Amino acid sequence: MWNVVYCHGFASSPQSKKANLFRAPLEALGVRYYVPDLNQPSFERLTLTAMLETVDALMQTLDDRPTLIVGSSMGGLVALHYCDRYRHTSAQKVKKAVLLAPAFDFMANRDRSEGSGWEERWRSAGAWEFFNYATGQPERVHYGLVEDIKRYDSWGVQLDIPILIYHGTHDDVVDPAQSERYHREHDNVTLALLESDHQLLDQTDVILNGLRTIMNL
Repeated sequence: MWNVVYCHGFASSPQSKKANLFRAPLEALGVRYYVPDLNQPSFERLTLTAMLETVDALMQTLDDRPTLIVGSSMGGLVALHYCDRYRHTSAQKVKKAVLLAPAFDFMANRDRSEGSGWEERWRSAGAWEFFNYATGQPERVHYGLVEDIKRYDSWGVQLDIPILIYHGTHDDVVDPAQSERYHREHDNVTLALLESDHQLLDQTDVILNGLRTIMNL
């Protein structure tokens, strides 16, 4: 039987609807389901490195069951780089990955949502305001998040595990071309483009079936 570790997206939390949609049906099949809090060390002081360390800390507590890591949006970025950075230690437990509209290129996503010059504005201000769906209000995030993320190159990450990506063709947050590029450049990746938006909430039955299939449940 399997462990599933679900990495939630930016400005989300372990209590989010999508993070828990698959919990009950998978637990009914004997899966142990975990959703770490990736708002580390806090939403205001967020860094990708701290998120990776949080997943590593959880993984070290898990038993020897094979683990499927699932990442949604920025959680997809976390899943990818966790498996890369900890490939010789705790990530050896991860046998497969499913990524939902993965945000492989944080900088391009900001270009798309904020327009040109966003990085200099964020740097000059020291922090940038985002709506935090976990708290239901706008909150500031420090520029250190950008500095940290720029240290990581998603396109250069080559993993040895099967990766299944679901991405909506009408995604206006993360360009599906990012998933198409990663699929094109990596032989271990299967890409399913769905008629949906970034949230993929109208495709949860398809995704759940994919999760069951990839774990042979």
